[in-house]
Amino acid sequence: MKIKEAAFVISNSDYKLCPTDERAEFAFIGRSNVGKSSLINMLVNNKNLAKTSGRPGKTQLINHFIINNDWFLVDLPGYGYAKASKVQREKWEKFIVEYLTRRKQLLNVFVLLDCRLEPQKIDLEFMNWCGEKQIPFSMVFTKIDKLSSTALQKNLAKYKKEMLKYWDALPPVFTTSSESAFGKEKILNYIEQIIDSMK
Repeated sequence: MKIKEAAFVISNSDYKLCPTDERAEFAFIGRSNVGKSSLINMLVNNKNLAKTSGRPGKTQLINHFIINNDWFLVDLPGYGYAKASKVQREKWEKFIVEYLTRRKQLLNVFVLLDCRLEPQKIDLEFMNWCGEKQIPFSMVFTKIDKLSSTALQKNLAKYKKEMLKYWDALPPVFTTSSESAFGKEKILNYIEQIIDSMK
């Protein structure tokens, strides 16, 4: 898939106010500071589309971007952001859960994971929750340029071991670098395959 056009459409905190047409949606979520905005910008060839920030927790709403006038890329707030107030975190959690569980057009959630870290409890809990709610998701490891190939394989193996405690098989796994655009084609081709399979 080639990205010819990517444009911001709407931000809100209520799934009912999301775009009303039936275009497919693909959401991106992860812990704060996982490199979500950089990854989104790399995927769509626009370094200014999603707001990147040195300050984690920048995304605070459900953000819809229309891609090739064909499907929506949805940028969701990060989870586990410690510096936000408890009230703020609960508010985010409520509308994220409502969006993920009630949005019929949502075809896949890309869960972003920092490849430099060992399996994090909060990430494992979130993915298991997606499984319980039957929300299709994929694992996307970010920042692979920051790690040696050996260290990367070691961390991926640890994640696989943890995931297989709960799952019979792993969901699709992608490794990415926003710096080098590694993994871009595989993710976009995967999205294209899902859209084609719905036609």
